[in-house]
Amino acid sequence: MTTTSPLPERAGRRCHNLLNVLHSTHYFSPDLERELAAVGVGDPRAAYFAVRAAAMGPVAAPVVTAAFFNFRPELVARHVPAVWDTAAPPVVLAARTRAVDATLRRLLGEEVAEAGEVAEAAELALRAAEACSAVARPLYAAHAGLPVPEEPHLALWHAATLLREHRGDGHLAALLAAELDPLEALVSHTATGKGMAPQWALGTRGWERADWDAAVGRLRARGLLDGEGNLTDAGVALRRGLEAETDRLDRAPYEHLGAAGVARLTELASDLAGRALAAGAFPAGMVGKG
Repeated sequence: MTTTSPLPERAGRRCHNLLNVLHSTHYFSPDLERELAAVGVGDPRAAYFAVRAAAMGPVAAPVVTAAFFNFRPELVARHVPAVWDTAAPPVVLAARTRAVDATLRRLLGEEVAEAGEVAEAAELALRAAEACSAVARPLYAAHAGLPVPEEPHLALWHAATLLREHRGDGHLAALLAAELDPLEALVSHTATGKGMAPQWALGTRGWERADWDAAVGRLRARGLLDGEGNLTDAGVALRRGLEAETDRLDRAPYEHLGAAGVARLTELASDLAGRALAAGAFPAGMVGKG
């Protein structure tokens, strides 16, 4: 039953951001590296493309480039579709599940699989995901077609993935409406101080420094960056508008869960995300302008 409980401003965003921490831990996990290497995928970039795209089936490079948005097309084409010849999507998905299981147990403790708060968080997150829409959201739609795991910690991770990809697909629509290309989106996000640091963007997304500098130039020409690479007032307004529009496009699952449910899920996710961060889930220096 859908609720009409009013939500505090940005409540859905805060809840999503904490759940996304739980989802994202496996991308930086030695467990994922081990499980993907065991099925023949040893390159970490190929592994990332495979685990995130596998729900869509053995798709071609242009599909992955379009859905992921901010990777250099040449980098994607270096690994896709060749990765599917090494490990078919069902094999990759099974390896990912094993990696997520091992990662969450390592970061949150072996008792995570039986913890009552994890089961409660999974139930709330799955309930929120009931209201997600697959329309024009390819990554969400693909993951929504996967079965929900029985184990509570894996069910929570699955629900966090659904909510992450639902918001992410909507965010791409907002970026397109703002007329930001993939690299301009990365550069402007980094300029907020909350995005991926330039060295990480260049190292993981396949762009060259010349590409980055050209995007900086285009943003300056639009009056969005100043001479030092900081956001101008217009740039700050644009980024705030992007997040507000993303919130609007992503409001349905959190409105469905209701204010009390969102508050409780945020509380539970905050504790779990904090534990994961304290356990070293992410590399140092990944976020920021440096």
